Amino acid sequence: MDFRLDETHQAIRETARAFAEREVAPRARQWDEEERFPHEIVPRLAELGFLGIRVPETYGGAGLDTLAYAIIVEEIARVDGSLALTIASHNGLATSHILQFGSDAQRRRYLPELASGRMLGAWALTEPGSGSDASAMRTRAVRRGDAWVIDGTKTFITQGSVGGLCVVLAVTDPQRRQHGITAFVVEHGTPGFRVGRKLEKLGCRASDTCELIFENCVVPDAQRLGEVDHGFIDTLRILDRGRISIGAMALGLGEGALGAAVAYAKQRVQFGRPIAEHQAIQWMIADCRVELDAARMLLWRAAWLADRSERYSREASMAKLYASEAASRACHRALQIHGGYGYTREFPVERHLRDAKLCEIGEGTSQIQRLVIARSLLRR
Repeated sequence: MDFRLDETHQAIRETARAFAEREVAPRARQWDEEERFPHEIVPRLAELGFLGIRVPETYGGAGLDTLAYAIIVEEIARVDGSLALTIASHNGLATSHILQFGSDAQRRRYLPELASGRMLGAWALTEPGSGSDASAMRTRAVRRGDAWVIDGTKTFITQGSVGGLCVVLAVTDPQRRQHGITAFVVEHGTPGFRVGRKLEKLGCRASDTCELIFENCVVPDAQRLGEVDHGFIDTLRILDRGRISIGAMALGLGEGALGAAVAYAKQRVQFGRPIAEHQAIQWMIADCRVELDAARMLLWRAAWLADRSERYSREASMAKLYASEAASRACHRALQIHGGYGYTREFPVERHLRDAKLCEIGEGTSQIQRLVIARSLLRR
């Protein structure tokens, strides 16, 4: 058993870290305070291959594996949760849905656009009354000849207003509940499809999040993604890999907070010596290190299984659950180590803390992860 990264993955980590420290870290605070999506960084993400991480090279992507995906998201999240979320959601949701379940024509049409950054992808599952309970979905798609008419409202949609396309989940057979849901690709500019209100959030404020509204939105059957009534089953597979990326985002935020806490503890003097020499501080730092290392092992195991086409749903839930909660604890401890300064915007730990909370909610709450894990054991 080898826990070391190979040369390829180590090079990917070094590239992502250098980019994050040189081009993202100096601007992350400003993006957050302005609550502005950083359009200017998108071409650089595409140039580095970060917008088509798992897209095959034949479609203009980087053709990398799930472990590389997790490494890239972690390294960006060390300095900016918002941009890490953009990369994670673009790659793991809309792009992944088209890659896994799209037709050949859909892959040829959309994957090069997504990998190049000419389009960003949004993925619309959540609704005002339908979060963890997909069976409560109210958005409808009714067949009309060779087209579908979509009506409904989606919310908490990442890249909702800046994306060039959206993968939309809609009910096509209400009697079958979650087994009567179908996915569609809807491009921005399609009549009947518009952006609703922008959501004001606690954290990840430079990530675009908004409502999407569909009113008599007509899309041809050629825009249907996957089989009719099979959208929710496909979604479960999309979320499994997505949970690895959100876990990686959490891990990166925790690492960023821990790094800041260690640096601060070495230079902050109280009672005549650096606070790093006090046992109370040392124990908090040690707890962070242990928990974040454990989270990384869970994440890498899930990615390893995914890259070998083995079952990994439970392992992805375990990784996402533990990493998100470990990151929140690490951010809390880091802020405590900073004391009153941590409660100000002068230091990045308050932003890491705000950003990390999303990881316990997005792509399945911690409570849902516990249900997934328990049910996988109890149904044996």
